[in-house]
Amino acid sequence: MGDVIAEDLRVLFCGINPGLMSEATGHHFARPGNRFWPVLHLSGFTPRRLAPAEQEELPAYGLGITNVVDRPSARADELSREEYREGGLILAEKVTRLRPRWLAVVGVTAYRAAFDDRRAVIGRQERTIGDTRIWVLPNPSGLNASWSLPRMTEEYERLRAAVDDEG
Repeated sequence: MGDVIAEDLRVLFCGINPGLMSEATGHHFARPGNRFWPVLHLSGFTPRRLAPAEQEELPAYGLGITNVVDRPSARADELSREEYREGGLILAEKVTRLRPRWLAVVGVTAYRAAFDDRRAVIGRQERTIGDTRIWVLPNPSGLNASWSLPRMTEEYERLRAAVDDEG
């Protein structure tokens, strides 16, 4: 499944890996229960709620999407530690090349595995990749029931405020 990327983005969002619906449609966060697209709008990143099929509009807003691991699966827990580590290396190379201001990894477990940082929590990270700052967001999957839509929106708003504050 292809990335939605460009150089010098405000935020490069990074999912864990494509789900089966995303792989079938070619659109990121395509499963109907996934909250990425609603939260992106509710948190102020986009002026309206985009549908997964409109993902190519994101670079016009300074946004992009990639994944830690390219291999599709029904659930993220089907991925191996090696896939996460390799994905983290590839992601770091991509970020170095594209130079987004922020990398937003959606899923703390994926971030911990990809960057070998077992103590990472949701929010801004100390680590950077070159000049790119990193923020870990809650996974918007409908399976992540521990995060309500309003609470998740608040965390995405925190990132948007940091992006806006730092230019």
